[in-house]
This record gives sequence, C-alpha cells and structure tokens, in this order.
Amino acid sequence: MKFIDIHRDAWRTVGGEDGPMVTITPAPQRLLTLAQWHGVRSQWPADLPVGVILPNDADVEALEGDLPRLALVALQFPKWVDGRAYTQARLLRSRYRFTGEVRATGDVLVDMMPLLARTGFDAVALRGDQSVEVAERALGFFRGHYQGDARDNHPLFALPPAAVEALVAEPVQEFVGQGAAI
Repeated sequence: MKFIDIHRDAWRTVGGEDGPMVTITPAPQRLLTLAQWHGVRSQWPADLPVGVILPNDADVEALEGDLPRLALVALQFPKWVDGRAYTQARLLRSRYRFTGEVRATGDVLVDMMPLLARTGFDAVALRGDQSVEVAERALGFFRGHYQGDARDNHPLFALPPAAVEALVAEPVQEFVGQGAAI
C-alpha cells in the first residue's frame, strides 16, 4: 500500500476560485473530476497520464471505456462509515480489470486498511489526524482470509497447498496493547 502525502503528491487537481475549472489545458498528472474528464476526454493526448476523481455515488460503469487511458482513479470516502467506495474499487479491479492506481481519499482511517487492501486499493491519502506508521502496522494484523479478494478471488480452501502454507508461515503483528488506534 502506498501512502500519499497530499502536500507532496505529484497529482494535481484543476480548480479555480469558485470550484473546478471548465477549460483545462492538458498536462501530465492532472487529477480531474468526472465532469471535467467527460468535457476533455476527446481532446486529451493519449501520452499524458490523467486521473479521475470518482464520487462514491457515481457508477464505475461511467468510466468503463476510458479505463485504458487512466493512470489513476481516486475514490472518495466522504465519511468513514460510507463504504460505497469499497464496492467501486472491487468493481474496478475484478470486473473491469483496471491496472492503474486506485486511491482512497477523504475520511480514511487506519482501521480501514485491511479492507482497503482486500477490495483493490493500492494507495491511500489518510485523514490528517491518522498515522502512517499505525496504518502500515494495521496491514499486517491478518495473514489471510477465508473469502477471496480483489487480488485473488479464490477462497482459502481453493488455494494451492503451498499458498496456504505461506500464509500460515507469515508473521502476524500483535495488536493487543498497541494503543487506542489499532
């Protein structure tokens, strides 16, 4: 999992004083809203990396034809209790076979790390009061799950014996007594 420092992130949104800009000059590593992308996709140069911010109430299907052109899809968690972005990530990875970066943004807490990883996120912009160190530790709490996930859809019983043995051999991080936040 890659942790994004929003102050040093190379991806830039395109906005003006009153919100997203309507006219956009193509440049590398632009992170556009869905409406902005729909307005410029026919003129966007194929060799320029572009990303789209997909609201959690939008259908992933709206990007289906554009996914080969996108380097990044940023999915939003407006509240940590709103899990629709998990489903969007899973659809991007499993149904649409999106291989670019899937980034979690918004109200993202360290408690969400295991499920973010299982549903297909590979980058996270944590909420400002969250610790990257604790988030990294949270990713090591569980060595395996019975159900399949976005990386491998096979349940535990259908994995080759060597894969199951590797899961059992992985060290598990203790979380008892590790502080209030996981």
